[in-house]
Amino acid sequence: MSEAGFTADQIDTSRPHPARMYDYYLGGQDNYEVDRAAAERVIQLLPDIKLAARENRSFLHRATKAVARRGIRQIIDIGTGIPTSPNTHEVARSITPDVRVAYVDNDPIVSAYAGAKLVNDGNAAFALADLRDPKAVLENPAISRLIDFEQPVALLLVAILHFIEDAADPGGIVRALTEPLPPGSCLVLSHGTLDFHDEKQIAAVREVYSRATASLTLRPRAEVAAYFDGFDVLDPPGLVQPPFWQPESPVPDDPELHGLGFYCGVGVKR
Repeated sequence: MSEAGFTADQIDTSRPHPARMYDYYLGGQDNYEVDRAAAERVIQLLPDIKLAARENRSFLHRATKAVARRGIRQIIDIGTGIPTSPNTHEVARSITPDVRVAYVDNDPIVSAYAGAKLVNDGNAAFALADLRDPKAVLENPAISRLIDFEQPVALLLVAILHFIEDAADPGGIVRALTEPLPPGSCLVLSHGTLDFHDEKQIAAVREVYSRATASLTLRPRAEVAAYFDGFDVLDPPGLVQPPFWQPESPVPDDPELHGLGFYCGVGVKR
């Protein structure tokens, strides 16, 4: 079921939204002209962004399979964005059919799509909630009804924390979300980084996102690694760029893949 709870005037199509821009990078159709214009500007500045989005999506799929194979039967996917099949529940259920998935996003338009594409086959729910209020996320009825915090949980924070400014304390948000999780739970995380691109490129990209509904804060590897405090990062491969996280086939020796501006990893709670 979908916990929508929004009115039409809450749907802002006057400014680009990162979820809809990401949908455009992936070749989706669920976006508006304002999103497409902003996304095209980012593509001009950062031509590998479409490849980065696809590789990040592939990481999400492989990591979801990995946590399902570890025996985890419940997943909270925060910042799910516009549904793009195969979605998290479809991937997880290819390994274990009884996996329960709670999706969370703060975009009412995502909520509208969720009812049609994510939660219509049972054992899945959607919560309209904001990552910056982790207490409200965890206490949302859609979460509390579906997720048993006495059992291991996989928390997915894929391509979302770089939309949280430093002033909002992203590290504190991660701690608040992971503190209730029992040992054996997993943190699946990817995050944009400034480690592989020219500073002027990054500054121009950030300027585009400054006009969107969420600004962009890219972080170096050490700051991304700090989110895994209290978790043992699966190694191999550790914290790496998306193509190199447990690839299902040999990765081509392509310099472009080594230049993608994302780090990703999976940690197991001690």
